[in-house]
Amino acid sequence: MADAAKDLASGTVGGAAQLIVGHPFDTIKVKLQSQPAPAPGQPPMYTGAIDAVKKTVAAEGPKGLYKGMGAPLATVAAFNAVLFTVRGQMEGMFRSEPGVPLTISQQFVCGAGAGFAVSFLACPTELIKCRLQAQGALAGASTTGAVVAAVKYGGPMDVARHVLRSEGGARGLFKGLFPTFAREVPGNATMFAAYEGFKRFLAGGSDTSSLGQGSLIMAGGVAGASYWGFVYPTDVVKSVLQVDDYRNPKYAGSMDAFKKILKAEGVKGLYKGFGPAMARSVPANAACFLAYEMTRSSLG
Repeated sequence: MADAAKDLASGTVGGAAQLIVGHPFDTIKVKLQSQPAPAPGQPPMYTGAIDAVKKTVAAEGPKGLYKGMGAPLATVAAFNAVLFTVRGQMEGMFRSEPGVPLTISQQFVCGAGAGFAVSFLACPTELIKCRLQAQGALAGASTTGAVVAAVKYGGPMDVARHVLRSEGGARGLFKGLFPTFAREVPGNATMFAAYEGFKRFLAGGSDTSSLGQGSLIMAGGVAGASYWGFVYPTDVVKSVLQVDDYRNPKYAGSMDAFKKILKAEGVKGLYKGFGPAMARSVPANAACFLAYEMTRSSLG
């Protein structure tokens, strides 16, 4: 089997593992990011991650934590095919001969290239996911104070049809593409570099082939945590843009959203949902990289 096909198959398995483990955390993150600003003197809809979990389960049952999973699940094969295949192809460009390990800086560049490519899939997929995840919170708020009008969607395809029909056609599905780039490029660059760097630290050298599953889980967890290190505010900006009302927008663009969040809520507003994001990223990426490595190894 060709290396590209191995990366495709392994990335798909890794992505599925990541999604199953991490989606409930992601739902809570998006709810916290996109909840309307409270009226003066009133408490926010969700006081924190635990409160958001309790209210979501009370209102929608446990399945509410998996709302919006259809869109990323349907595209997980394509998403991870691009991410791991582009990374693999870039590694081949840097390698002087087969089997020679790359430097950490070269892994950083490969991750950045993969992040750029995957942004074109991540943006429309996450727009659909965010609309579904956020609508429960936003439906109860008035359109004057909310980020988005209370539009009810029946599922991923319903969101896609609504956007294509009422929000500028295909262009509407790419709302938030700039902050998606700003997240995926440095985020994946850092993640892949951290993953390889931590594996080498554990192995005591560049040969990491003897590492066990526990070590791979640790390296994947570190990689997941490093992803959000300094790109998290771009994810907040992306989320509020993607759930913003098309006909009565609150934000004129990425910089306007950044400035308004900073002015209204301070720096902490740019880190809403950071706890659930980190809580998700460590186990989800540990599962992803472990599944990837085990599948890749089994394919030879």
